[in-house]
Amino acid sequence: MTFQSTNETPKNAQSIAVIGGGPGGLYFSILTKKALPNCQIDIYERNKADDSFGFGVVFSDETLSEFLTRDPKSYDLIRKHFAYWDDLDVARDGDIVRITGNGFCGCSRKKLLQLLQQRCVEEGVNLHFEHPIEDVTTLKVDYIIACDGINSAIRSQFESDFGTKTELKKNKFVWMGSTKPLDAFTYFFRTTEFGTIVAHSYQYEEGMSTWIFECSDATWQNAGFETTNEESTIAKISSIFKEELDGHGLISNRSHWRQFPAITNEKWHKDNIVLLGDAKATAHYSIGSGTKLAMECAISLSDAIVKFGTDKEAAFAAYEKLRRNRVEMIQYAANVSLDWFENMDRYINFDFNQFAFGVMTRSKKVTFENLGLRDASFPQKVLTEFNTKNNISNTNTPAAFTPFYVKNVKLENRVVMSAMGQYQANNGIPNSWHFSHYTQRALGGLGLIITEMTSVSETGRITLGCTGIYNENQVVEWKKINDFIHTNSSCKVAIQLGHSGRKGSIKKPWEAEKLALLQQWELISSSPIPFSEGGIVPKEMTQEDINLVVQQFEIAAQNANKAGFDMIELQAHHGFLLASFLSPLTNTRTDEFGGSIANRLKFPLRVFNAIRAAFPIDKPISVRVSATDWAENGISEQDVLTIAESFKQAGADIINVSTGNTVANQQPQMGRMWQTPFSDLIRNTVCIPTITAGSITDIDQINTIILNGKADLVALGKPLLLNPYFVRNAQAYENFEVTDIPNSYKMGIQTLFSENASNRKMVEGMKKALKPKSHK
Repeated sequence: MTFQSTNETPKNAQSIAVIGGGPGGLYFSILTKKALPNCQIDIYERNKADDSFGFGVVFSDETLSEFLTRDPKSYDLIRKHFAYWDDLDVARDGDIVRITGNGFCGCSRKKLLQLLQQRCVEEGVNLHFEHPIEDVTTLKVDYIIACDGINSAIRSQFESDFGTKTELKKNKFVWMGSTKPLDAFTYFFRTTEFGTIVAHSYQYEEGMSTWIFECSDATWQNAGFETTNEESTIAKISSIFKEELDGHGLISNRSHWRQFPAITNEKWHKDNIVLLGDAKATAHYSIGSGTKLAMECAISLSDAIVKFGTDKEAAFAAYEKLRRNRVEMIQYAANVSLDWFENMDRYINFDFNQFAFGVMTRSKKVTFENLGLRDASFPQKVLTEFNTKNNISNTNTPAAFTPFYVKNVKLENRVVMSAMGQYQANNGIPNSWHFSHYTQRALGGLGLIITEMTSVSETGRITLGCTGIYNENQVVEWKKINDFIHTNSSCKVAIQLGHSGRKGSIKKPWEAEKLALLQQWELISSSPIPFSEGGIVPKEMTQEDINLVVQQFEIAAQNANKAGFDMIELQAHHGFLLASFLSPLTNTRTDEFGGSIANRLKFPLRVFNAIRAAFPIDKPISVRVSATDWAENGISEQDVLTIAESFKQAGADIINVSTGNTVANQQPQMGRMWQTPFSDLIRNTVCIPTITAGSITDIDQINTIILNGKADLVALGKPLLLNPYFVRNAQAYENFEVTDIPNSYKMGIQTLFSENASNRKMVEGMKKALKPKSHK
């Protein structure tokens, strides 16, 4: 990558002031002084040279490899003091499992500082201890590196310029040390009468280990901990973790209980000041050390300043280009990991290996498959436990290909096709397009197909191309599709019944022009609020409208049974009619259907009760909900739990968990498997089976989600549009013996399986080759 300098021949930086003598600032100074020996670099640290708050720091093999190439002398000095481990243990109340192949090392923070200080002196960097800088604007230097820590005074001084945001996370934690030796990085979980407490622990030098104790605020309050009472904290923690400490004491070092601050900055620089380390961005300790992140960023900042000299804008642009995406990715993974620990009480009663697997895969960066590349024995334990619990005789069966019962309906596997609008119908009648679309994917091996949103009335359609099930002609055509699927595959079919509400009467997605006025129809919704600016204003539903729509859903449910559907999914998501009642952003009514979540639920529940009464009791019903609106003042977490619980009590058999699309100004936080945490919330709080979806693209992700208990079924959308045989390819990839391939297609089995076996071998070989070499 290249960056355009504003100067044709930029001068080298002549003077740099580094505020803060932590590892990031020290390492930046070493690298920059080596590259620019004539540059004066001064480090100003408010504390003494041998002050160190905390105990150990952690590095990965990948980071160590970078250190080796950048400054071999620093690497050699530090390496002599590594406590290296390849193993990670998860322990819960006496049970323990070891996962190998992880490649980390620990080092004393104090020793690391001493060694980096030594290297600074060797390279000619000026060190000033007990020397706070009260006003950095008085410094006459080319660059000011603000690496003054998590409570950065410089960042606070220019908070509006940097666009700083700080969010205190919910859990409480305290950082301590011990003489207890450890031969692996270990998570010790203890269930107590107060709640769950976890210790993140690792040895960082012979005879010394770091112990970070963490718990929810409720557990902290119940246990009677006090923020600054170190003596009391040590006594209580020592008693709770008596077996784990094994007679070794705990050591404090300003060990006060804190809440982790998640810090971000919209800009990393102002004038000649640039942020580095925790002053710039924090990442929760559960995925690794902030020291690691600071030193990696120090490398990029040094490179940028060396390359662009006094051209600050070019240097800062290069720094951000090199690091911002990486830092934000790490912060995202750290926040997902942190969320797991904030909700660990949710998982504490999982079967032990599933619980440990959840610990390992919590950030979504680690999956079932890449764990197997590190240590094949652990994923096999997880899979065996899962299959044994589910009465699967072949304990090697991939989780995705185990059967699952939704009420009395058996799904042969757990891969589902999401409802995806096709917009190809005429007068709501499915045609040859729909026949091909659905039957091909059924032959492709799916466990369950959920149809596109199928309207309960003509005016409930989204577009003129949407399907319906409100007349006999539609029922006949749907039945043809279902009959073929049931005759030629083991796939089950659910119809998603819905009403567009305020999101109707629009063009098909690929059409350029809006519907002509004569083609439009009146819209209804909970409140007269258009979906988007300039859109059609819907009519606020009257009691008569409500009664009519309930009746339409009831008739549609009866028609669904006539058409041979195995299941109904009720559309109560994405801002359509029922969802418009659920969200406070779209429901501003003041009658019995507005206000509290109990009132906002009344109409959707009435619809659900009507279809439940009209559909055979032995056939299941799913409800699809939006678990967040991705907008301020939208549906809350407690609202979502109330919604799911209410549908469960009304007789829903499974909840299909989606998010957003309620309002046009939403700001979703997207990424791989991005909606899975919401499925996890509902499944493991309300205790009802769930379906999850959202940027899930391969069989490894599906297996991981199911095994770690985030969902029971996994729905795919876009991956199935151009790959109707996704499941067949996945079965071949997993070398899973299938029995439901139609006779006419069986001749293709050998070719498909051999090709996928070769591809998997090649991919696994590449992954192993890319794994950083051990520095043990």
